[in-house]
Amino acid sequence: MLGVLVTGLAIGALYAATALAYNVMYSTSKVLSVTTGHLAMLGGVFGAWFVTELGWHPVPALFASLAVGAFAGWLTDVIAIRRVLARSDEHLWLLSTLALATIVQQGVALWWGTEPKPFPRLLPQDFTAGLADQKYWLPIGTTIVMAAALELFYRRTLYGKLFVAMSEDAFAARARGVETDRLRAISYGIAGALGALAGFAAGQLTFAFFAVGLTLTLNGFIALAVGGLGSNVGALVGGAALGLLNAFSANLIGGEYQNTVSVGLLMLVLLLKPEGLFGSRRVRPV
Repeated sequence: MLGVLVTGLAIGALYAATALAYNVMYSTSKVLSVTTGHLAMLGGVFGAWFVTELGWHPVPALFASLAVGAFAGWLTDVIAIRRVLARSDEHLWLLSTLALATIVQQGVALWWGTEPKPFPRLLPQDFTAGLADQKYWLPIGTTIVMAAALELFYRRTLYGKLFVAMSEDAFAARARGVETDRLRAISYGIAGALGALAGFAAGQLTFAFFAVGLTLTLNGFIALAVGGLGSNVGALVGGAALGLLNAFSANLIGGEYQNTVSVGLLMLVLLLKPEGLFGSRRVRPV
C-alpha cells in the first residue's frame, strides 16, 4: 500500500506541474492551451534523446530540453494563440492549439517511434532502491521547487508583477503601456520550460513516449480544475489528489478505469465547487 501511495504522489506531482504550466499561460492570455501536456512530453523525449542517443551528460541534456520546451511554448503563442486572439474573443484557440498539439504529437511519433523507450538514470543509484528510487522523488521534488520558484517570481520580480497585473485586467495593463503581446510570449516560453522540466524529471516514471502528452493535458487540466484556476497551491493539491485517486483506483479496480475516475472527479468538483478548492468565485457583470 505504501508503494501505491508513493507512486500516486509521483504521478500526481507530474499532473500538478502540468497544471502549473497551465496557470502561467492562462495568467497572460486567459487561454488553456491543449499543447500544455505535450510540452512535458517533449522534455521527456528530447531528454532521452540527448542522453541515450547523443551521449550527453544529464546536466547539459536538461538545459537543452528546457530550451526545446521554451521554444515550443513560444511557438504555441506565435502559431496558435497570437493571431486568434487578435481577431476574435471566441474560444477558437481551442481548435488552433488542438491542431498544433496533434501536429507535434504525430511529428514526434514519426521521428522517435511509437513505442515507449526507457529514460536514462539521472543520478547514480542502484535499481534496488525501492521506494527511495529517484524516479519517484525527482518529480515530487521538482514540482515543489517549481511552485516555490513561481511564487517568488510573482512576488519579487518586475515581470512576475506584470504577469499578475495582466491576469487581473489585461486591458488596463495595456492602457498603462505594458507590452502585453511580448509578456504573453515570455509567459508561454516560461510555461514551455516548466513543462519540459517536469517531463525530464518524471521521464523514468513515464518513459519517453510520444502519446503521454495527451494524457498529461487531460489530467493536468483536471488537477487545475480541482485545485482552482490560477492557484499554484491548488495545482499542487489537485495534482496530488488526482494522482492518489488514480493510483488507488488502479490498484483496486484496474488501470483501465483511470480516465473514468479522473473525469468523475472533475464532474464532482464542478458540481459541488465550480471554482475549485482554492479558486476565487468570479462575479460576472450584467
